[in-house]
Order: sequence, then C-alpha cells, then structure tokens
Amino acid sequence: MSPFADLPLWITVAAFILAADAVWVAGTRLSRYADAIAREFGIGQAVLGVILLGGVTSLPEIAVTGTAALGGNAALAVNNLLGGFAMQVTVLALADMAIRKSALTEAVPDPIVLLQGVLGIILVAGTLAGIGVGDIAFAGAGLWTWGLAALFVYCIRMVARAEDNPAWKVIGEPPSSEIETDDPKRDLSRAQLLGATGLAALAILVMGYVLSTSGEALAERTGLGDSFFGAVFVAISTSLPEISTVLAAVRLGRYVMAASDIFGTNLFDIGVIFLVDLAYPGGAVLNEVGMFSIVAGLIGILVTAIYVAGLIERRDPALFGIGLDTYLVAATYLGGIALLFTLR
Repeated sequence: MSPFADLPLWITVAAFILAADAVWVAGTRLSRYADAIAREFGIGQAVLGVILLGGVTSLPEIAVTGTAALGGNAALAVNNLLGGFAMQVTVLALADMAIRKSALTEAVPDPIVLLQGVLGIILVAGTLAGIGVGDIAFAGAGLWTWGLAALFVYCIRMVARAEDNPAWKVIGEPPSSEIETDDPKRDLSRAQLLGATGLAALAILVMGYVLSTSGEALAERTGLGDSFFGAVFVAISTSLPEISTVLAAVRLGRYVMAASDIFGTNLFDIGVIFLVDLAYPGGAVLNEVGMFSIVAGLIGILVTAIYVAGLIERRDPALFGIGLDTYLVAATYLGGIALLFTLR
C-alpha cells in the first residue's frame, strides 16, 4: 500500500507536484553531466545513453516495482515495467515535437541505436512468451525470468562491444549536432563531475519513489484497477526522468544520446522483471499476470518497431517539422491506452 494512502488529499497532491519538479530538474542536469562525461572520458553517446542515462532513469521503476513485488502486488509491478516500455518510446515523440526541424529518426546516424531497439523487442517478446506458456519456480525466481536475466546481460554486452567496434556505419549522414550551452566540464573537476552525477541519480531515485507512490495513492482514489494503474499512471510518473533527460539531450543536439537513453532504459526495465521475481513472495511472478500484460507488451513492441523502421529507412518525411513515424507512434500509444482501459 502507498505510504500516502492515509494522508489528506492535499498533502498527496503537493508531494506529487514537488517530486515531479525535483525529478525534472535532476533529469535535466543528468543529461548535461552525461554529455560532459562523454567528452571528458571519451565514451560514446550510445553506450553512455544505455549505461548511465538508461540505468539511472530506471531507478524510480526499480524502487516502485520492488516495493510492489515485496507487497505481493504482481500486477502493479509487472505492468508498470511493460507499460513503461511503451510510454518511454512515446517520449521520443515528445522529443521530435520539441525540435520541430525534421524527423528525429533522420537525425540519429548511429546504428547502435537500431541494435538497442531490436534487443528491447526481443526481451519483451521473451517476457510475453513466458507469460503465455507459464513459468516454473526455481531458486527464488522463475526459470523463464532467469533466462531473461541472462539475455539482458548478453544484450548489454552486445551494445558495449558494438560501440567499441561497429560492424557498419551510416554513409553520407552528418553526426548529431552540438549546441553551445553551459558546460559542466569547464567548471567541475572529474571528481566533482562524477559526484554531481551521483547526486542527480540519488535525487531521481528518492524523488522518483515519492512521485510514483503519491501518484499511486491519487490513482487508487479514482477506483482504477492495479493493472491499468500500473501500466498507465505509474508508468507515466516514473517516466518523468526519461522525459526531462531526453528533452535536455535533444536541446544539446545529442540525438543519439536521447534515443539511446530511451532504448537503454527499456532494456533495463525488462531486466528488472527478474528482480521483481526475486522479491515477489508468491512464486514465479509471470504466472500472476495474463492478457492485460501481454497486450501492454505488444503495444511496446509495436511503437518500438515503428521507430526502428524509421531509423532504418532514414527518409521519413516531416509534417509541420514532426516525423510521420512520430504521429504513428503517438496514435498507436493512445489507441493502446484505450484498449487497455477496456481490459482493466
């Protein structure tokens, strides 16, 4: 149960607004620190997007799903992660609308982002297969989620190796532009830069937990079920770090980092299902969810596939400065939410 469940409504609303503001500020700073770290240590945007931005912005999901799993709420835990997968891809649509120059998929020339998107689809497909066929409890989790954990580790290894030695490159495309802005690298030493990054990550973890738990209390008072609530309301609230970091990265001209943040976060979120299974006291967690979770995961696969197709095609026309694939992703997500509402 949310710690805000028994508090007055105005306190819960105030906590939600303050936490949202704190997460937004921390996420924006994190993107600037990540950009500085990339240049200071010579780390590629794609790997940095997966490991630093993806991992850190997954902290609220880890806090919320861990709490839900320990409390025996499998539907909330799993559907938060699967719903967040789709929601976070939709964040790229917001980024495309923010730049309003051309299709975002036309401005990301790094093939590693394609790899991240496809690996995310594979992980979700494996999760949905486990839900469909059932799982067997083994060593504190399910055999299927043990396999997903191993696959997640291999996926991260693949991304890291591809960054060091890409098998192919896009020809005739300019790199992501860089926009002059305040540079933390000029003002902070390496130790200070890493310390500031750690503080931003801690703020996202703590305030992200406050954000999602206060949002849980607000949503529960509407009478919505745990499945729909987890896939929509909690997923949106825990996606605020991704929204702020991606928009900040886009404003910096770091389009590869922005896309890699989203696809990297999604890799981490599916990997977290294994931790949920370990924390859940009632056996294999995939056995506790069903059709709602499968549909939520399929929506995530669909919106990711649309952007992967746009990244491959790279000639996506723009309407009013926004890529047509962005319109399609937004319509698919909204239609998916309507469908999930009927299944709640």
